[in-house]
Parts: sequence; structure tokens; C-alpha cells
Amino acid sequence: MSGLKAERSLFSYPKYWAECYGPAPFLPTSRAEMAKLGWDSCDIIIVTGDAYVDHPSFGMAVIGRVLEAQGFRVGIIAQPDWSNKDAFMALGKPNLFYGITAGNMDSMINRYTAEKRIRHDDAYTPGNEGGKRPDRAVIVYSQRCKEAYSDVPIVIGGIEASLRRIAHYDYWQEKVRRSIIFDAKADILIYGNAERPLVEVAHRIAGGESVETIQDVRGTAVIRKTPLPGWRGSDSTAIDKVGKIDPIPNPYGADDVGCSKSEFAQAGIDLAAEAAKPIVVQPPRLKPWEKAYVKLPAFEQVSVNKPLYAHASRILHQETNPGCARALYQRHGDRYVWVNPPAFPLETEEMDHVFGLPYQRIAHPMYGNAKIPAYDMIKTSVNIMRGCFGGCSFCSITEHEGRIIQSRSQESILDEIAQIRDKVPGFTGVISDLGGPTANMYGLRCKNKKAESTCRRLSCVYPSICEHMDTDHTPTIELYQKARKVDGVKKILIASGVRYDLAIQDPRYVKELVSHHVGGYLKIAPEHTEEGPLSKMMKPGMGAYQRFKELFEQYSKEAGKKQYLIPYFISAHPGTSDEDMVNLALWLKSQDFRLDQVQNFYPSPMANATTIYHTEMNSLRNLKNNTERVTVPKGARQRRLHKALLRYHDESGWPIIREALRAMGKANLIGKGPQCLVPEEGRNEKQPASKGRPALTKHTGFSQFKKANTKPRVGDNKKRGAPTRDGQSQAKRQASR
Repeated sequence: MSGLKAERSLFSYPKYWAECYGPAPFLPTSRAEMAKLGWDSCDIIIVTGDAYVDHPSFGMAVIGRVLEAQGFRVGIIAQPDWSNKDAFMALGKPNLFYGITAGNMDSMINRYTAEKRIRHDDAYTPGNEGGKRPDRAVIVYSQRCKEAYSDVPIVIGGIEASLRRIAHYDYWQEKVRRSIIFDAKADILIYGNAERPLVEVAHRIAGGESVETIQDVRGTAVIRKTPLPGWRGSDSTAIDKVGKIDPIPNPYGADDVGCSKSEFAQAGIDLAAEAAKPIVVQPPRLKPWEKAYVKLPAFEQVSVNKPLYAHASRILHQETNPGCARALYQRHGDRYVWVNPPAFPLETEEMDHVFGLPYQRIAHPMYGNAKIPAYDMIKTSVNIMRGCFGGCSFCSITEHEGRIIQSRSQESILDEIAQIRDKVPGFTGVISDLGGPTANMYGLRCKNKKAESTCRRLSCVYPSICEHMDTDHTPTIELYQKARKVDGVKKILIASGVRYDLAIQDPRYVKELVSHHVGGYLKIAPEHTEEGPLSKMMKPGMGAYQRFKELFEQYSKEAGKKQYLIPYFISAHPGTSDEDMVNLALWLKSQDFRLDQVQNFYPSPMANATTIYHTEMNSLRNLKNNTERVTVPKGARQRRLHKALLRYHDESGWPIIREALRAMGKANLIGKGPQCLVPEEGRNEKQPASKGRPALTKHTGFSQFKKANTKPRVGDNKKRGAPTRDGQSQAKRQASR
């Protein structure tokens, strides 16, 4: 056994008595629908910020159907009016609990751009209409549910709650906020993919157990006054040394401004000895991480002390492997958030069962003919796996879904393709994607079971691919070949991002992909060309990209196809200097790439890159004696400059680029020559604004520059209709379960 298998199967629980009602065509959203099903009440009510689409790519549908399969009567309140409690009482009082999620996307990322501007659309809302969910939706929904029925337990989950399970930096308020479980006043927080912990919680409440006593479920966080009985504690500084911490004022008058060790001394625990060797209790013989917790610096400390914040972030990311993770314990005032170790990933049979439930695969009829863009994007796609062992520092997938790849069987995937063919209105024979967080991690796992269950690496592929990592793409190749043969299927496309450093380890996969599954353009994400930002992103160097590009072009030529790579890049990422961005722009120009839709770095809660952004410290390394100060592009002007450099061909950005180039002593890059990045000011161009600062205006001098660049730009996303790198286009990779 690898140490990553749960003691109990997801579908092994005795069914709840309401199983006699059978599955509902759609989970009810109104009293009238409940009456048609013969229900007098709901056992569980799910409140979500998304429109209700009964499809396995939508979190509320997956959770609802999984709970229904356990025998519970599940209702859905989708995108309720949060101005008062009435909408939250539409289905009556739930017998067991409210389950609350912001939806498939974090409500703040859904609502605001990386520059904190309000979005006026929402791909998860009928008609793409914005403003149908509140900011910090989990908190608001929880408050309204408490107003509706104060004695009903509140269970929060989804990606918004998952990424806020401990004290975290909030980009929108530019401060550290406490764990969301306190602000939501929830009873239980479920993080990660929720099926396993939520099913256990539901059955325990249904069995008569009080929610206050359900404190030990893996994959959950709860509020406590003391650690769980029988658990051994370690101070976080005994595990990962912080180094020198500047003294800070203590506004609360407590005596543990640093990480307190007094209570451990009182308990007879020798932290120095504990740091040197694991605690072993006999009998039975426990592994060092079993029944063990790590005490993190308190919210009051990390909110004002950046080294301690970076330290707490390091500890959290080290304790994410279900096989060896310890619980986390963090003080907030006079209470603590207790974060149990992560839930064990689903086995293939369990994944098959989850995706084989009776989804209608369409939006609820109450929306009529209104279009829901997110559904249109994924209605003919198939999610074949979960998790990602890439560990990119800016991405929240690993924090949410974990590093362990959970793959469905080929039979289950082929059956879903057949269902799409038979059920989805207007199916044209094209499957838009076989993928997930990453297209080519299907079936890949650590080849060493002991290493898999004890490893604490942040990434299995950075700085190099681990020797224990399986890179044999045979399962994916076979899946693609079988999928193409399903009756009624004309084309299988791959739209999920390809991890190209993995792909080049097995050129057979690249050949299969390029020969049969690229619709003219394939998106990959080098993210940058320079070592500074790449090292903070935990991304490979450009050598892997160049090798993949060679294989892509070779196999495209052999297949007799004219196909293009569409690279994605991030601007203003922590670790990126102005010179790094200039070098990236010059590389793009040399490759004749003209990117239209680009993304400035967006500091999502709890990501490693967000910690670097906030602290300006390299939290990817041990902080003891680590004096590296990371360059972090902050402020509207610098972030605008970096984005303009990424779109060097856009005339609206030329004034700010010229100003920067002159300040950097690189005025030689301004002109008409092939080595130049932007042209000189046009004759009719407006003069610079006050204080010598160039105005951001349109240019008439663009025509001369344009003549030298008339051949097609394969990286021009707008021209090619490629997906963008904003939160909406990536939302399906962040589906909250």
C-alpha cells in the first residue's frame, strides 16, 4: 500500500433512508420541484454563486449528485439575492446542513481583474451578466443562512474557502486576513476536492452526531480552543527555521509575539530534541506525522510580520501530502483554527463512480434559452483527471486539488464521450477537450510508493523531473487512440495546457498529439524567458520549450499540417525586473510573436507566488540565513509597463515603453531597425504630458513599423481566437469540488 489510500471507500456507507425517492431529474431549486418529487423537505441545501448546470465540470452538480447517491435529498439555491435572508429560505429549512460555495471560481477573481477593475461579465451566469454574486460570496452566503435558520450547521467549501483556510494575504485589501472560517462563522470548512470529507460529515450528522463534535475529518478545518486530544504538537520553528525576525509591537498584550514555546515546555515537550528526531510513541509505533500537529505563528503575528508570514506559508505547503501531512494549528485571538491533514485522493473506481452519476449534462430548465458561457465552453469536453504535480508557484491547483494525480479509467471516459454524443444538444462530432488541470498528466504517478507517501517536495518536475516520476505517456496515447474510434466522433481536440517539459520525455505523445488532436493551434505556457522570474514561478527554462517546438514542427510537417504554437506569458510576476521584461519582449519580437490577450500576475490567496509578492522574500527556500530580497513589480505604473512590454506591438503602450527604455539606458531599442523594440514618436504624435511623462495616446507613426511586420503572427491570440489567460478562461481548471 502506498499510504495514500483511505480506510473507507466513498460509496461504502449505508444509504440514508431517503434513498427510496431515487435520483431527481434535476436537483430541485424550488418548492414546486420538491413537491413533484414528493419531498416535504431537503436534507442538505447547497448554496452556490454559479448558475446551476447539471454537469460534472460544475462543483455544485458533482457534490449534489454524490450526496444524492448516498441517499440524501439535496436542493440547490443558485445565485440567490443576498440582500436579505428570504432567498435562502426558498427550499425551507434543511434537515442536516447548508453547504456553501462561491462557485467554480473565487468570487473576487470572478469579479475583479488583476488591476482590481470590476468585470462586467460572468461566464457562470446566464447571459454572461456580471454582478450576480457578492464579493466574498462564501462569507455573505453564510451570514444569510445563519439569519434564515440560526440553528442549522454551516459547511463551507469550494476553491474560495479552500484557499483561505489559514491566515492569508488578501490582494484586494492589501492586508492579511484571518481564516475564512471565522468570518463566515461556519462550523466546518472543507478544503480541496470535497467528496470524501463531505460524505463522512453528512453521514455523521445524519447519524445524530452533533456538528460540534465532528472535528477530526481529513480535509476539513474547524475552530477549537485546544488541540485534538491525543495529538502531539511541534512549534513550526522547530521544523523550518525562520532566522532573524525584527521585533514588532504586540497590540494584544500577549507574551508570545514570537512563536510561543512556553506551553510546550509546560507540557514537558523538549522542542530541541523534537527537531532532532521524530517523536515515537509505543505502543503502537506511530510514524512521525501520525497524530501530530504543527503550531503556526498566530494570525496576529503573521499579519504584521512578513518573515513569519513567509514561514507559515512554507509550512503549509510542506504539509500537503496526504501520506505524511501533519495537522496545522493557528491562533486567532483566543481561538484556533485546526486544519486536519488532507483527505486521501479518490481511487480510479471512485472517480468513475463520481463521473458516472446521472447528470443531465445541461443547464437547469429555469434558465430557458439563456446562454451560460462557461457551460458552452465545456459542454463537449471531458475531465479525465484531477491534481497537478507541477507546483507552479502562481497556480492554485496544487493547493486545492493536491499533487497526486487521480485518473479515471479509459472505459469511464469513453462512456462519457458516448453520453455527450447522445445527450448534448447540437453535438457536431467534435470533443473539445480530453484534459483537466494539465493535458498530459493522465495516469502518471510516482513510481516509488514509499516516496509518494512521504515526499514533501513542492514540485515533482522542478528544478528537474524527479527520478521517481513516471513520464511514460502510454496511458494517454492509448486513450486518445480509443477515443477517436468512438462512433459518431469526428475529432478529439486537446484544449487543456500541455506540460511540455513532460511531453518531450516521451516524443510518442507529441507525435500523437500533433498528428491527430491539434485544431491548428496548440496553447502552451512557457510563462517567461528569463531565469529570474522562471525560478520564482518554478517553471523550466526555455530549452524545454525549444525542444518541444522542434518536435511540434517536425511532426506537423510529417502529418502534412500547418499548425502553430500559441505561447502564454505572465507579466509583472514576482522576481521580474524591468530588464527581464525587455528581454522577453525582444525574444517575442525575434520569434515574430504578437500576443494580444495577456495576463498580469494575479496574487490569488495562499499561492507561493502571492507570498513572495506580499513579503518580497523567497519563501520557496528555507528562510534561515536567506537574505534574498525578491524584485516584485508593484504599483499601477510598473505593472502597466510590464504588460505593455509583453504587447510591444501595441501602439498604445509605446509611450510608457519609450520612457522606460530611456531611463534604463536602452534608447538604442527605440527606432525603425530590426533590433529596435518600438519606433520613435510619429510626426503627428501628441507631445508628452506634464512633468515630462509621455501621454498614453494613439500613434500615427505605426504604419511605417507595421510594414516591416506583415507576415502572420501565430501568437496573435485575438487574431486566432485563442482563449485568454484571465480567470474566466482558466476557471474550468479550478473547478471547486
